[in-house]
Amino acid sequence: MVEVQFRKMTRDDVDEVYAIETENFSYPWEKEAFIEECQNDMAYYIVGVAEKKVVAYGGMWLVLDEANITNIAVRKKFQSQKIGKRLLETMIETAKERKIKYMFLEVRPSNERAIFLYKKTGFIPCGIRPEYYPDNNENAVLMMRLL
Repeated sequence: MVEVQFRKMTRDDVDEVYAIETENFSYPWEKEAFIEECQNDMAYYIVGVAEKKVVAYGGMWLVLDEANITNIAVRKKFQSQKIGKRLLETMIETAKERKIKYMFLEVRPSNERAIFLYKKTGFIPCGIRPEYYPDNNENAVLMMRLL
């Protein structure tokens, strides 16, 4: 298994994070959005670094006692090595350290691998957001976890 170190994302990581974003999502965020997140006091992003490269990232907004996971992805070459699970666990621990009580996320119902990971780490489905994804109007499954 590859050695991965997790740390807070910086502006210098944005190019690599954006590359992972475009590799993984059919409707990716713009690079500028990640730059803005680096300056947003409510946003907290974590990157996983292996072989001196960013191989994973996850972001969340921390508002009062809630965290909303905005995105999480692993470079395809590094998938199926439990990096996503370790990243999500790091995000959960970070939220707990900041006295967060609830975590939320949205996921495509067609993303069965992600749903499996989220359930495995304690998230439960709690709602549907109709026609949430603009590329194909797919619904989103809303999931939550108590911390």
